[in-house]
Amino acid sequence: MGNTPLFEGVHVVDIASFIAAPAAATVLGDFGADVVKVEPPHAGDTYRAFSRMPPNPKVEGSNYAWQLTNRNKRSIELNLKCPQARAVVEQLVRWADVLVTNFPPPTRAKLGLEYADLAPLNPRLIYADVTGFGETGPDAHLPGFDATAYWARTGLMDVTRQRGAPPALNVAGSGDHATSITLYAGIVTALYRREKTGEGAHVTASLIAEGAWAEGVWLQAVLDGAEDPRPIDRLNPPNALAHAYRTADDRWLLLAFVNEDKQVPLFLKAIGHPEAAQNPHYADTPSRRAHAAEIAALLDKTFATRPLADWRALLDAADITYGTVQTLEECAEDPQLIANRILVPIDDGSGGAHLTIDSPVRLEQEPKVSPRPAPGLGEHTESVLRDLGFDATGIENLRRAGAIPPHRAETDHP
Repeated sequence: MGNTPLFEGVHVVDIASFIAAPAAATVLGDFGADVVKVEPPHAGDTYRAFSRMPPNPKVEGSNYAWQLTNRNKRSIELNLKCPQARAVVEQLVRWADVLVTNFPPPTRAKLGLEYADLAPLNPRLIYADVTGFGETGPDAHLPGFDATAYWARTGLMDVTRQRGAPPALNVAGSGDHATSITLYAGIVTALYRREKTGEGAHVTASLIAEGAWAEGVWLQAVLDGAEDPRPIDRLNPPNALAHAYRTADDRWLLLAFVNEDKQVPLFLKAIGHPEAAQNPHYADTPSRRAHAAEIAALLDKTFATRPLADWRALLDAADITYGTVQTLEECAEDPQLIANRILVPIDDGSGGAHLTIDSPVRLEQEPKVSPRPAPGLGEHTESVLRDLGFDATGIENLRRAGAIPPHRAETDHP
């Protein structure tokens, strides 16, 4: 293990918006890659405005969503619709090891940003793109979001709801963040292939594929002819010992037994019902499944008699497998997340050290770089252009043509 970050010297161009593709570039940046984010002039990536919607941060001026997905990047404003911007795009492609994008296919075609347009400029380029619905098929041209492509289209939205209840939206970005790790894995695979062949590659990921993979256990069952697993009835679950129960203080815990035959007698004793162990309905797995509604009713009544803290103490003492349904506020202070550096400090310039979420890819022998604040809009436009070989005259010509905006102070746009 040295002091040089693993991907130091790797150049990444982020011509993307919102989460899935940019977050893959973030992971590369976490390991030291030089990531340049290309944004439209004046307003920038639309994702900059996301933090104006609930939940609103308590720290005034904090752009939590932008910070999470765009730390450790440089920002350049570039009007891709301007013909003179093409020279900058081509220089970026020649400079890059990796280019990520998630523009809809028609937009890419219009802007000349398809793989076939850019690969001839750099045969070693890893071109990585995210789509909503895949690269082919009748809906390949449609724009996709994690809520529509990952959550709704794949059936996740349906199978996770309670019987009779309306479907709920997923957590914002959950499909995007999962897809970003898949795209990152594809990029790293392509970089390894390039080491062996010397050639670049076209890496793809899609929100619909990620959703299908996430629900793979149930979807594969249906593919193999199983009955469609309809939404679970809380009062009559398939397995009462893999089920959530409400405590007296309106909290929830989730049972998740690994070895039922061993744990059931210990569990029944711990919750104050040792006599149930003699009931044939609890005798073995087939009996417990057949009488799941009866068992769930008993457990509903039992767990409602004590607060969560009491149940945790009892279940811990009996070495019973369970999970606590934590709130986001509890997760933000969870010592397990801090001890494992899932939450890491970042100095965001707001007057103190704050925590941010680390990307989940880890190598014990390769430490990540410390999180740095996400860039202001166009903060690095001139420095990036100089890195690409544009001199003062060339930069001024780009301004006059409207390819980049007029000069302004770097701190104008957080």
